[in-house]
Amino acid sequence: MSVIVITGGSRGIGAATAIECARRGLDVIVTYHTQPAAAAAVVDRIEAAGGRACALPLDVGHVAGFDDFRDAVAQTLERTWQTTMLAGLVNNAGHGLFNPIERVTESQFDDLLGVHLKGPFFLTQSLLPLLGHGASIVNLTSATTRVATAGVAPYAAFKGGLEVLTRYMAKEFGARGIRVNAVSPGPVRTGLGGGLDEAFAAQLASQTALGRVGEPDDVARVIAMLLSDDGAWINAQSVEVAGGYTI
Repeated sequence: MSVIVITGGSRGIGAATAIECARRGLDVIVTYHTQPAAAAAVVDRIEAAGGRACALPLDVGHVAGFDDFRDAVAQTLERTWQTTMLAGLVNNAGHGLFNPIERVTESQFDDLLGVHLKGPFFLTQSLLPLLGHGASIVNLTSATTRVATAGVAPYAAFKGGLEVLTRYMAKEFGARGIRVNAVSPGPVRTGLGGGLDEAFAAQLASQTALGRVGEPDDVARVIAMLLSDDGAWINAQSVEVAGGYTI
């Protein structure tokens, strides 16, 4: 069996990715921070379709808790799947902030840094001993690293840092056959940053070549491909999944 961890798997892109990966035969550990019921619903949906999954709590912004999380993952692997190794990690958990640079507080800045760059760095470091030869890591970044959108500067800056980190991870983990890629969604209809109202969604759709905003499943299918053998020769790349957003 192949077991993967998806952080922030209780909703949005994370939940859609968990369901899509399970549909393709992967077993899934999803993490949640404040929504255990939503994570349990994702697990129930996967199991109802014949897959195997479980949910574990994790605060990606709290590095001090990562060793305990790694131990919980190791115990879950042995208890549920009788294995010691992971086949993949999706660094997806995060949240947004819409605030112009002149109003961003240090606390807001540090919170976004912790969740979107520091957290993925040290979580990957912590889980590295559990990642088997040939595993795949996917880091969720954002099209805001390419298209400047007023009000999201810290978020975009840290996602840009995560894109750079992706290439360094690919370089350093290559000897173990571990591939590392980034997926960069454009506007997607999720709850991130409060979600999209219809007027804003229409505006974003008008800036997208395919004429609509994305859905979580659009992104999930690409992540699942990168985790599978179909993506076996894709490494150190940032794949924008945006339908042709502002081209």
